[in-house]
Amino acid sequence: MAENKIVNADKLQDLIYTIRGVQVMYDNDLAELYDVEIKRLNEQVKRNRERFPEEFMFQLTDEEFAFLRSQNATLKTGRGRHRKYLPYVFTEQGVAMLSAVLRSETAVKISIQIIKAFVAMRKFITTNAQIFTGLTQWNKSSLSKKLKQTKNLTGYLTP
Repeated sequence: MAENKIVNADKLQDLIYTIRGVQVMYDNDLAELYDVEIKRLNEQVKRNRERFPEEFMFQLTDEEFAFLRSQNATLKTGRGRHRKYLPYVFTEQGVAMLSAVLRSETAVKISIQIIKAFVAMRKFITTNAQIFTGLTQWNKSSLSKKLKQTKNLTGYLTP
């Protein structure tokens, strides 16, 4: 990836998954965006493990990885293409820390774009949650009025 490459925000948002109730990005996708081998990314993380507590990065379970793989066909075919270890996923804070340990201009620029994508997704979720809450309250109010009307009509119809 070129040093000045700008990644499409929609593409970045498509690479953000919700796992264990947390928005995360898959290590393989991050390595591709940062233009580093996945092996090198994970080496830097292992060398700087104290910078990546569980709330910044965690390893997927077999079930989570199977689900992720089914969502976007991340597993390539062919000899030597299968992962030996379960992948890691990084939260927004983990992505910010990655740019510090990878120490490249590309990593810094891409991390800024990724963090903006996380913020946009959080804003979208918050906005929609408020809309859905408002609709739910409106539906409850509407249903309550309909029940009262039905009870009133039933009272008039019964002798």
